[in-house]
Amino acid sequence: MLNALRRVSLTQWILISMAVGIFIGWAFPESAPPGEASYPELARNLKVISKLFLNLIKCIIVPILVGTLIIGIAGHSDDLKAVGRLAFKSFIYFEVVTTLALAIGLLAVNLTRPGVGVVLPPSAATGKDLAAKNQTTQEMIEHIAPKSFFESAANNDVLQVVVFTILFAIALTQVQGRPKETMLNFFEGLSEVMFKFTGLVMLCAPFGIGAAMAVTVGHSGLAVLKNLGLLVLTLYGALVVFCLVVLVPVALWARIPLLKFLRAVKEPALIAFSTTSSDAALPDALKRMTEFGVPKRIVSFVLPTGYSFNLDGSTLYLAIASVFVAQAAGVEMSLGQQLMMMLTLMLTTKGIAAVPRASLVILSGTLATFGLPLEGVAIILGVDELMDMARTTINLVGNCLASAVMARWEGELKTEDQNVTTL
Repeated sequence: MLNALRRVSLTQWILISMAVGIFIGWAFPESAPPGEASYPELARNLKVISKLFLNLIKCIIVPILVGTLIIGIAGHSDDLKAVGRLAFKSFIYFEVVTTLALAIGLLAVNLTRPGVGVVLPPSAATGKDLAAKNQTTQEMIEHIAPKSFFESAANNDVLQVVVFTILFAIALTQVQGRPKETMLNFFEGLSEVMFKFTGLVMLCAPFGIGAAMAVTVGHSGLAVLKNLGLLVLTLYGALVVFCLVVLVPVALWARIPLLKFLRAVKEPALIAFSTTSSDAALPDALKRMTEFGVPKRIVSFVLPTGYSFNLDGSTLYLAIASVFVAQAAGVEMSLGQQLMMMLTLMLTTKGIAAVPRASLVILSGTLATFGLPLEGVAIILGVDELMDMARTTINLVGNCLASAVMARWEGELKTEDQNVTTL
């Protein structure tokens, strides 16, 4: 019996835990119609388990980012031109793919028109609160530079941590002799230890993910009503189209072995889907893509940077959600207005926090910019978790693919040497 359990892979345990979590959430809903029993205490208790797992993951993010980025920039190359070349290629790739995601989102929502027939509630304080948190363009620019590395680290502000770490690594390339060697040895050791730490934390993944699924299903239910159901289906359909017409052709063009790539990203994708947090999947994604054959210096730069600038799923979602609210409000937006909205989203989606529901802040700001009712945010909140699962997964997969494409462009992809767990 014990030998049979040992042969079950982590991926299989995660899938089993997801199925169990879905059943628990369905059998013990957080709220129920009048006359039927509800179990809010169960949902709250299970949420503790998922929060513990997510907290363990979050404590890994900063040290593993700092360690891998510094080694990637300062340890593997003293040639700043190579780093600049990689950054230039990465940002061009990010902008092209993100623009295509926005275009597919706008096309999908205009074809299905899920917002037509929706009756907006008279008020939505939640939406207003979210809008109040939205940053202006000036504030977003100011936010790039950290006031304190330790404050950024404590808040898990990935963008600020990445900026500080890149500058630190560039400075380290200018140092020679023993001080440089000492620092490189320290950060290389930190990186190796944190990858082992990640392996230990991943042993808890089935419990944390199962609990997260139970809470999600218990809160939202299995059924989605009418227009909201169509909204969810529109997003999922658009994401599938995005994968088929953008990501797959890009992978084929860059000669990325698709099956091997899917094996490499399957576990991080499951974590991203079930936790709705790209940050939660980041440590495992870094490890898996390194095993896939992407050099550490590339994956440690592209993945964290992509988390701020290449959120394909989130940008596609925002295009759909914005037009959905316009349709629900009875506002017919012209093609020019929608293109202007797309341009706005291209700018405001940079630096979205890789945490659950962060996109709602950007959505609220976009609605306010175009004079659309914030009440629409309250409508979307009911099914946002279902959509967050899908868009977060595509964010992760898209960035993993970006790291492989950059490695291929640099002539450093070594997929033949990979050692990835089989399906």
